[in-house]
Amino acid sequence: MSTSFPFLPDHSNLNEVRYRKAAALREAGIDPYPAHFEPTHLAREIVDRPEDYLEREDAVVTLMGRAMTVRRMGKAAFFHLVDRSGRIQVHINKKEIDEDGFRVYKEFLDTGDIVGVTGPVFRTKTGELTVMAKEMLLLTKSTRPLPEKWHGLTDKETRYRQRYADLIANPEVLDTFRMRSRIVGSMRRWLDDQEFLEVETPMMQPLYGGAAARPFSTHHNALDMDLYLRIAPELYLKRLVVGGMHRIYEINRNFRNEGISLQHNPEFTMLELYAAGWNCADMMDFVERMLAEALRTATGGTVCEYDGMAIEFGGHPWPRLSILDALRKYAQVVVDWDMDVAAVKAAADGLHVPDDVASGVDAIIHLFEENCERHLVQPTYITEFPKAVSPLAKSKDGDPNVTDRFELYVCGMELANGFSELNDPAEQYARFAEQVERKKAGDEEAVGEIDHDYVRALEYGMPPTAGLGVGIDRFIMVATGNTSIRDVILFPLLRSRSAGETQSGDGE
Repeated sequence: MSTSFPFLPDHSNLNEVRYRKAAALREAGIDPYPAHFEPTHLAREIVDRPEDYLEREDAVVTLMGRAMTVRRMGKAAFFHLVDRSGRIQVHINKKEIDEDGFRVYKEFLDTGDIVGVTGPVFRTKTGELTVMAKEMLLLTKSTRPLPEKWHGLTDKETRYRQRYADLIANPEVLDTFRMRSRIVGSMRRWLDDQEFLEVETPMMQPLYGGAAARPFSTHHNALDMDLYLRIAPELYLKRLVVGGMHRIYEINRNFRNEGISLQHNPEFTMLELYAAGWNCADMMDFVERMLAEALRTATGGTVCEYDGMAIEFGGHPWPRLSILDALRKYAQVVVDWDMDVAAVKAAADGLHVPDDVASGVDAIIHLFEENCERHLVQPTYITEFPKAVSPLAKSKDGDPNVTDRFELYVCGMELANGFSELNDPAEQYARFAEQVERKKAGDEEAVGEIDHDYVRALEYGMPPTAGLGVGIDRFIMVATGNTSIRDVILFPLLRSRSAGETQSGDGE
């Protein structure tokens, strides 16, 4: 390949041919990458309302999009122009198009090039709505052929690495991310209507907290201090509640230094919100209304199709089960929170409990995750989590062993987590101290340092408050019927395969 062209390890002769066409365009006085072009219409506008454009001499449209499925017939051609709204057929005829436009078609046009087309709209003999090109400009010369001759990029690993090619080759992928945008937008508008205030909190924190997870660490050179990428915004948001911001939310990026799976990505999006005056029950009612309304606004209904199952978000109220009741129902295991590991293992009657489980509480949580979660298909609340795994939640009235907390499960996945917030500074300090001891005992997800400033904030007084975190990525999975979290994240983090591919890997 000529050294005048870029060289990438996967280049072929086809790349060189296209680069030579770009050079030939310049030699002919045609810029293969002009800076500006302004379309007057989108393809979808014409397809949806063809009567506004057919058989009207003054109805001329100008479109910008990618040329796909180019079919050459000597002095004529058809191709589909694909823009951000959809696709429409374009017809090129030497008798109709301007001389420069015909030369671009004849000598330089390849599938994948981005073009601007101007002309009237008509129907072909087969009835397909078509733009008759009177003018055509080449706006971007594509120097790489589309994957698999535009029939679709099917290899999952390549699709995640090269999302740009995936979006071009697989229109349904673009539909997924359009739906994601609509759902998040509808949630934001609904919260605004409920008088919640959107805020932003630090993504780099001197202490991490607000969840049970391992953090990513970094170092600030100018300040010479270690920092953590946040695992949750919770403690900062509740500081704002103390300050008088009584209804707040943040749609945020969180980072957890943990494994990658169909349901986990180290960088993910969460909606977290707080409402003063509410308790756990209020928040559960709120979640039901919010998620159902988000789906209804974005999709027109409240039923999603996921892995062959119809998931109904509109039926209220959603079932509510304590962890212990769920174990009785789905695993026929009867246990209590004051049991030690040996007693839990005995009650589990042969169900697997790892040998390194540190406490009876941890053993019960493991049994629930392994034997109950998969049965929670329709939206279901799991309640009454023990204090050992809920260091920021208020104790349940009448039962000091558990907290006033819930997790929402859908399709066997935890979708949301919420609770009545612990606002007693003395008890919060004691809970932090317990976490430090758990960390010393080997619990990698426990917080290893007391956040004195957060306790200081509670000393000023936080009103009764309920909080919520919703996993946006998992909600989008259910809403769009995608069973892998990587299908709803534009650029999922993957294992590096080569120095030239930072977004790469085998995923699992």
